[in-house]
Amino acid sequence: MELTVVGEIPVWAAGSLYRTGPGQAKVEGTPAGTHHISHWFDGLAHSHRFEIEPGPDGGRVRVVYSSRRQSEQLVKHLQSRGGARGMSFGQRRDPCVGFLAKFMSTFMAVVGKHVRPPRPRALENVCVTVLPDMPGLHAPADGAADNSPGGRPPANVYLATDTTMLKRIDPVSLEPIGVTTQVALHPELTGPVSCSHAQRDPDTGDIFNFNLEFSRVATYRIFRVDAATGQTEILATMQRPDVRPAYVHSFFLTRNYVVLCLPCSHYSWGGAKMLWEKNVIDAIEPFDPSRLCRWFVFDRRGRGLVAELESDAAFFFHTVNAFEEEKTDDGDSPEEDGTARISIVCDLIEYLNFDIVRSLYYDALLDQDGAAGRLMADPEKVTTVIPRLTRYRLTFPASAATQAVPPSQPATPVAALRAEKILAIRGPHAGELPTINPAYSTRKHRYVYSLPTRGLSTLVDTIAKTDTHTGEALLWDNPRGHTPGEAIFVARPGAADEDDGVLLSVVLDGVEADSYLLCLDARTMKEVGRAEVGFALPLGFHGIMHPQVGDGARE
Repeated sequence: MELTVVGEIPVWAAGSLYRTGPGQAKVEGTPAGTHHISHWFDGLAHSHRFEIEPGPDGGRVRVVYSSRRQSEQLVKHLQSRGGARGMSFGQRRDPCVGFLAKFMSTFMAVVGKHVRPPRPRALENVCVTVLPDMPGLHAPADGAADNSPGGRPPANVYLATDTTMLKRIDPVSLEPIGVTTQVALHPELTGPVSCSHAQRDPDTGDIFNFNLEFSRVATYRIFRVDAATGQTEILATMQRPDVRPAYVHSFFLTRNYVVLCLPCSHYSWGGAKMLWEKNVIDAIEPFDPSRLCRWFVFDRRGRGLVAELESDAAFFFHTVNAFEEEKTDDGDSPEEDGTARISIVCDLIEYLNFDIVRSLYYDALLDQDGAAGRLMADPEKVTTVIPRLTRYRLTFPASAATQAVPPSQPATPVAALRAEKILAIRGPHAGELPTINPAYSTRKHRYVYSLPTRGLSTLVDTIAKTDTHTGEALLWDNPRGHTPGEAIFVARPGAADEDDGVLLSVVLDGVEADSYLLCLDARTMKEVGRAEVGFALPLGFHGIMHPQVGDGARE
């Protein structure tokens, strides 16, 4: 459907904005009545496409909106079979299911694989991130039509999540095509868990990610998918008794390194507890402030592990960006006087502990039975769920880059280096779902755009532009009750300044039960235009801008 455009959306912002995230949160008509989904992260997948097109002769833009529910087969399954029996992020289980039933279910999953057929892939709920032009899996989408004047749709579009599942959808109609796993990229990527946020090299288009395999000793495999050839290379395999499996939602990429930070979100029983609990949240050990975050720096050319570092206990979902700085020791340490050192700066959105995941249950978000009030009434809980834009500096000898060790051995056999925290900007001057100007990916950046909460909502309530040089923040002066989604930066062609562009965000007007595509000036944070949908869209997670002209995608 074509949307009504109010104000101005720049012609140079033309392209396809893909969005995905949770939609439907309950299923009617199951054998047990209404099936209620417990956690926001488990909402049934719903994908959206905003096609921004120049008008005739390059005039005023038109915006065409389309959407598609991605879990229709799962809905039918629930309606015919009852409550969900597959893996979830945080679905609360039926309290009537006793110890014996859970034991038999886990036993069959571990040793009785041939007794019960595996869950069909079509029932998997994949809805966290969008990957256009994903290399290594398929040729360009069969019969994909170019319905964008002067442009082209992506060759393919995949949806990803924190498992190794990848769901392919049609770039134009958004219709689901099929589900595969990372094994299709490389036969050694057999683990069930991966990272929602694969990293893309801004110059080559190569895709980087990791695969986590559970066993007595967890195995992390860092890999790269070559955009030119479609071939997948295992850059490093880390399997050590002292490195435990952890829930990791995102990681860092620089020009020369892959940086994996393991937060204090360790899976119990080496990951086997997920088979028992059937969800991620209950399978993670209680947060222990005495444990440390561990940082592993891998060489992108496949030469192994170059450095290990540690920092205080914390948790994070989203990394922002990382870039390298080379420096020489200042001479304060005589034994290292004149030693060339490599410094990697890493920005992320950090929490004091794991409480944030429990604040995202639907009953808290919707304040059902006073759940939000009980959360806000606990000052300690409020403190722990406030995000912080945090910057760490990882410094290690430059010689380590040429003397990398196999990941099965510690890079620092005596004691791990410390990751230095050099910046922490507390909400509401920064928030969640961070983005930057994508031209600055793996380069030194100044501005971070994110979604803070000022206490006016149970989720987020504004968009912030945070200056990492000064610590200051400029907030969108949005009307009360207007809840924004992740802000996607689109640069003005030929822009010389980092903040010269616009932000695109799908906003829910909670007062009028309506949604609109907001266009903000990324420099002033003032609205320049919007495209009105005319009805409410579900609040989603992540998206990506595929430009109308040129190659690649704007994240």
